[in-house]
Amino acid sequence: METLSHPVPATAGSFATLLGQWARRLGDRIAVTHLDHRDGGDGRAVTLTWRELDERVEAAAARLSEVAGPGERAAVLAGQSADYVVAFLGALRAGLVAVPLFAPGLPGHAGRLAAALADCGPRVVLTTAGEFDDVTRFLAGSPVDPVVLAVDTVPPAAGTRDWPEPDPGAPAYLQYTSGSTRSPAGVVLTHRNVLANARQACAAYGAESGTTSAVSWLPLFHDMGLILGIGAPMAGGLEAVLMDPLAFLERPARWLRALSASPGAISAAPNFAYAYCASRVTEAEKAYLELSRVVSLINGSEPVLPATIAKFHDAFAECGLRPEVHRSSYGLAEATVLVSVTDAGTAPRQVTFDRARLAAGHAVPADSGASATTLVSCGHPAGQRVRIADPVTGEPAGPGEVGEIRVSGPNVGRGYWGRAEASVATFGLPPLDPDTGEGWLATGDLGVLFEGELFVTGRLKDLVVVDGRNHYPQDIEQTVEEHPAVRPHSAAAFAVDAGDGEAAVVVLERAKGTEADVTAATAALRAAVSAGHGLRLHDVVFLAPGEVPRTSSGKISRARCRESYLDGALTARRLG
Repeated sequence: METLSHPVPATAGSFATLLGQWARRLGDRIAVTHLDHRDGGDGRAVTLTWRELDERVEAAAARLSEVAGPGERAAVLAGQSADYVVAFLGALRAGLVAVPLFAPGLPGHAGRLAAALADCGPRVVLTTAGEFDDVTRFLAGSPVDPVVLAVDTVPPAAGTRDWPEPDPGAPAYLQYTSGSTRSPAGVVLTHRNVLANARQACAAYGAESGTTSAVSWLPLFHDMGLILGIGAPMAGGLEAVLMDPLAFLERPARWLRALSASPGAISAAPNFAYAYCASRVTEAEKAYLELSRVVSLINGSEPVLPATIAKFHDAFAECGLRPEVHRSSYGLAEATVLVSVTDAGTAPRQVTFDRARLAAGHAVPADSGASATTLVSCGHPAGQRVRIADPVTGEPAGPGEVGEIRVSGPNVGRGYWGRAEASVATFGLPPLDPDTGEGWLATGDLGVLFEGELFVTGRLKDLVVVDGRNHYPQDIEQTVEEHPAVRPHSAAAFAVDAGDGEAAVVVLERAKGTEADVTAATAALRAAVSAGHGLRLHDVVFLAPGEVPRTSSGKISRARCRESYLDGALTARRLG
């Protein structure tokens, strides 16, 4: 089963060459605004015009060319800021392979940062003056020994120079995966890949220079954060309004106020962020919101929960928010980021499927009284091809059959940095397109094409298989999160080897502000999962709020939960 959309025309160049074109055209109009909330107030706006951004990128590129050669890696270790944008684009303009990472102070991610640096071997590290000492101290214990430059202290370039036009097939940057494993892999993305996906995103979301802007708190080192905050603005000539993820977590109303202040705003967030806004933004804060001019709010999480969409729109309808601006999407770093998205102008479609038949591999609408699960459509491909295939043979699945989602298009990356075996197993799989030579990307995600739209059902590696029956972990997680003792969006369900086969485990957080009886709550959760799924839970682990492992983008990481459960790190912190 396959679906496709009209391809977006390819263009040469890079994000950095496009910056130069926009600087000549838009000059003194604002290109980047960073809302700095570090003083705890409403946010100090730090802005760069297109001309200023281009001049600073030129200066950074000129300095980089003195210490590194084309094709060498330049890692960005900085916090969310306009300086991050300068560092990333400066590396591209100098012909280096950018590696968007993060400052060493990001809590809980030092191991991932060290692993990524060891993997890519950067010749140079780009940071800021304020973070320079922290970065050099961190690198002192690292096997890599790069030159460290603070981009905010680089003097202006002495004139401009003619930089070579980048090879479209040359690597632009390495996008390290979100950290669901302890060994992050860098996806090699070419200039052709990233320009294609940025243009696909602009076309899908209706982005137009002068009328729309990109508003984002997503980390710039994350695949969606980078394309939304830098890539799409460079491709479409859009103003980018950025804020730090921590500023959002401290007061989610800050994001909504930024949307209100940015007419024609396009933004994105994982599913949990919409529920977080609905529960945390106060009535007093809503009085300052005007959301009628928002163009698109992308929900890029799997699964997109119907209850979350409803809760978010019920909370902010009074602020002018229209249901049709919510756009659910599917994507992954191996395809740059965006693969599919729901149509503009209509709310995402929801279909209630028979849960047992879906787990058995067939998408069938549920009859009245049947055990059911409601899925939200991820829409249609954005300028690329999507097919559902048997994960072993690669043969196309039949209509309504669940299989692995496979993707083909100019946005699909070249492979994993330094990992030939993993690359061959994932990228460029047959059959090859006779016109383009493009093969298929095996995403590892499960889904179904139902009446022309893509519905994501789960991940191959996350399936809980007990006694020969498939169970989708998100279904189990939704069931346990209905209990008042469980903190919303905190559960992770996974399988472990119990000696005589796989067994199901649930790790979750106790709701804030409650001293619930963990023993009684555990018994109730076992009963609910048994009744709703016909599944006996091998173990239920209650943790304190904030203890369940998450990825750098804030999503629950089932893989890290499973690893920490098996090595005893989670069970040592068990409540009750």
